[in-house]
Amino acid sequence: MPEKKHIASLDGLRGMAAAAVVFSHLDLIFPPLAPFMITGIGGRAVAIFFALSGFLMAYLYGDRPISRKAVADFLVSRFSRIYPVYLVAVLVVVVLSNIPGLDFISPIQGAREILRHVLLFGSTGVLWSVPPEIQFYLLFPLIWLFFSDTKRYQVIGVLLAGFLALDALAGFPGPGILLVSKLAFFLFGAAVGRMQPLLNRHSLGLSTGVLALTLPFIILVSNQLFPNADNAWGLAPAFAGALAVLLVAREHRLSAAFFAARPMRFLGKISFSLYLFHVPVMFLMGNALSSVLPLYVVAPAALVATLIIAWISYECIETPARRALVSLWHERGSKVIVDPQPDTRV
Repeated sequence: MPEKKHIASLDGLRGMAAAAVVFSHLDLIFPPLAPFMITGIGGRAVAIFFALSGFLMAYLYGDRPISRKAVADFLVSRFSRIYPVYLVAVLVVVVLSNIPGLDFISPIQGAREILRHVLLFGSTGVLWSVPPEIQFYLLFPLIWLFFSDTKRYQVIGVLLAGFLALDALAGFPGPGILLVSKLAFFLFGAAVGRMQPLLNRHSLGLSTGVLALTLPFIILVSNQLFPNADNAWGLAPAFAGALAVLLVAREHRLSAAFFAARPMRFLGKISFSLYLFHVPVMFLMGNALSSVLPLYVVAPAALVATLIIAWISYECIETPARRALVSLWHERGSKVIVDPQPDTRV
């Protein structure tokens, strides 16, 4: 089966979401910037990450033949993208958390907390979003089975829809690190990801480009626009996030001029490392320079350092680790499907 077309605009959307998360944490490092913060922008950005993850899994794998080998290849591919650099991020935070007098803002201390994070059950700082992502990967083979023959396996679709309805009625209970609390974002993303090839048969109107360009921004600032809405992780934002991903994926020339631009795609390429390491890097920069340089110098310098470290991490940790694990799996007699889209997440 031929490889799916790479959707460059989704790289840019991921980059935009990563930049929004970084922006949302500036006031943690530099408190004087608090008046300039946008309420809830970080959470909305992570929600876009989740919808994007669901979309890509369905888009890349949904119409592939499913087998035990294919599922094993899928899981190895996803694990090799996420876990090695995540583990390095955990170790960095552990080291910073145990330096006397440093007072790192999102510490991981004690054997129990370290073990929780190593085993993907931790929730410190930005690391909370990785466990539900991994849990979705474990669920996805069931969704993949449903996509492979919707008539034969319609019971899977019915059960997923029913569970999602009950989950929503219960208010998406449970800690944020559990998939059940974020399930709608992944499932809606997967649903529109499966629709994408069908929509490619239709021409794009100007309204598609305008909405694709504006909806992601509206989602990011929605807490400011609708301050009384108490559904940050409910069905409505899940639907909006999935719709934004679908529209951007259509790549109208108007929206693609922004999302597929080289700077945005670069941000998308390094987005996972940017997400994982921005707090430690900005914290260290602020801690080292804030007493000797003005904020208008330190904050931009911290952002530049964050981009550099994220790029180094992508080139020296993410990519080599992924290739090494894929190669090891290949040597064991399995050929891994290497996703043509760079990663999340979140």
